[in-house]
This record gives sequence, structure tokens and C-alpha cells, in this order.
Amino acid sequence: MSAEAAGKILEMLRAKEMHLSGGTMSKTLGMSRSAIWKHIKSLRREGYQIEAKPARGYRLVAVPQHLTHWEIQKGLGTEQFGKSLYVFPQVDSTNVVAFRLALNGAQEGAVVVAESQTKGKGRLGRRWESPVGTNIYLSIILRPQIPPNKAPLITLMVAVACVHAIEEVAGLVPAIKWPNDLLLGERKLGGILTEADMEMDRINHVVVGIGINCNMTHTSFPLSIRDTATSLQEVLGREVSRITLIQAILRHLEQWYKKLLQGRIDEIKRRWGELSLIRGKKVTIAFMGTMVKGTALDIDDDGALLLQEGEGTVKRIVAGDVHVKGVITDVIRH
Repeated sequence: MSAEAAGKILEMLRAKEMHLSGGTMSKTLGMSRSAIWKHIKSLRREGYQIEAKPARGYRLVAVPQHLTHWEIQKGLGTEQFGKSLYVFPQVDSTNVVAFRLALNGAQEGAVVVAESQTKGKGRLGRRWESPVGTNIYLSIILRPQIPPNKAPLITLMVAVACVHAIEEVAGLVPAIKWPNDLLLGERKLGGILTEADMEMDRINHVVVGIGINCNMTHTSFPLSIRDTATSLQEVLGREVSRITLIQAILRHLEQWYKKLLQGRIDEIKRRWGELSLIRGKKVTIAFMGTMVKGTALDIDDDGALLLQEGEGTVKRIVAGDVHVKGVITDVIRH
């Protein structure tokens, strides 16, 4: 079945509150009534409730609660991001799927979304909990024309875009903990995993994975992270539309990505600094069995963290787990 044809039928049904005859759709779309019926059945299998009455035609009664590419693309409002969209009920990892698509030539801005992941990935090989139908598991393919040393800026840019999207949809402003965490208060709301295919002098593609805890309740988190993780629903006391948030993420991400490509790095750094949890704070950074302590000053033009040890040397940190002692932030609501 052609997804494009089914999408056109769906849009016709959306635009008509009353029943729409099969004959009208057949004439408008240039396909047989039999083909119309087959597409209606395919939409029903996707979860769309479509009423069919003899001599009156079809009427859209309800749309599914789960993610579909038609619902995500409806009113998306981007130029490129999400125009090529792959939606799955379950994958091992959206990053794995997106990376495979990128290697096979998928266009920039192609997006992979899943209802659940069996092997969701966090940084350093950690597992990302991915229960069905509650959160956002999304990966996007980028092909940035920037030097490889600038690649770390992508994670920081994505974090800024995600904060703007969450503020727009939920009225909350998460803090960013370098390099890839989004926090509300002291608890982790989301994370970003950036994986790249690079050569010495060029970036072939980057896959950015975004995980946001949307509608999990406190007791639905595994015990191991129950006291360190949170969700938008847990903070707001109500569910948040995952489709609306996905759309907002893609819109803001497209806007901030353009700034990165235009070389507006100072703008990205300034906004990151305003949202940063650790800027100006005493931190400990663990990486590869070593521990470094100091004050987090800022990020440089390549996205590395600038850390001052005592009153002395400023070190450039490109990777590591950041621990912030005694920092408690309020949950900012707008």
C-alpha cells in the first residue's frame, strides 16, 4: 500500500467533519473505489477509527494514541527535518537503525522514531530504559559540512534545541549537564547520544539519538534509577503529548542546526551557558579510570569543557562523567 495515497485519504477525512463518499475520494485522487477501501483498511490497521456507512461514505472518528508518521508529519512545520520519517513499534536502538540508513545514503534530516527499544543506548555503553508507549526515542541523521573537531558542538546544540522544545510544549526549562544530560531539579529527564562516521578531514554523517522521559510515573522507573530519573508527567502531574513534543524538537533542532552551519557558535555557547547546570560550579570529572577536580568555566569553540584546577591550569576536557556536589536547582516553569 502506498503510504502517500493513504496519507492523502487521511487528510481528506480530517478536513470533512461529516461523511465523505468513496466516489468523491475516488474522483479527487484518481483511484478506484476498491483502492480507496484497501487504503482505509490499512489506516484502520494503524489504529485510525474510520466509520463506513452505506450510501454515506467514510468518517474519521478518532486517531491512534500511539505514534504514526502521519500524525507526526501533520503540521510539522520544518523544511527538511522529519520529512523522511521512519516510525517503528519496536527496534533494538533508533541510533542503530538510523546509522544503518545513513550508511545506505539516507538524506540529511531523516528521522527514526520508535515506541520502544530493546537495546536502547546511553553514553559509554550504558542501557537506556525504553518502555513501550511512554517516552520519546528518536534519532536524526545529520550530514554537517563542518570540520571533525567541531563535532562535539552538535551534542551541545541539540541539548539547547531540546530545552527550547520542552519549554514550548511543557512550560519547563531543564538544565543541561555537560555533555549530554537534561535535568529537572537533580533528576535526569533526558539524554543525547551522538555517534559519527568521520574521516580525518571530514564528517560523513552524524546520528543524534534523543531520549526524553515523557509520561513515565515514579513507580514505573526501574528501582536502579527511580531516585535519579524523572519525567515530564511526574513533574507536571499530567500527560504530555509525545507527538507535539517530537514536532517541537524537530522544529527547534532545525533552527539551531542552521545556526551551527552558519558558524554562529557564540550564540550556541551563550545559550548553553545560560542553561548549564555546571558552569561556574565545582565538579569532579571521571574518565577512563582517572578523576579530575576543578571549576567548570565554560565550553570552547569545539565544545570541549574548560576546567580550572584550583587557581592554576585550565584543562580542556573532551569526554567524561561530570559529578556536581551539593548543587540543587529549582524546576523552572514558564
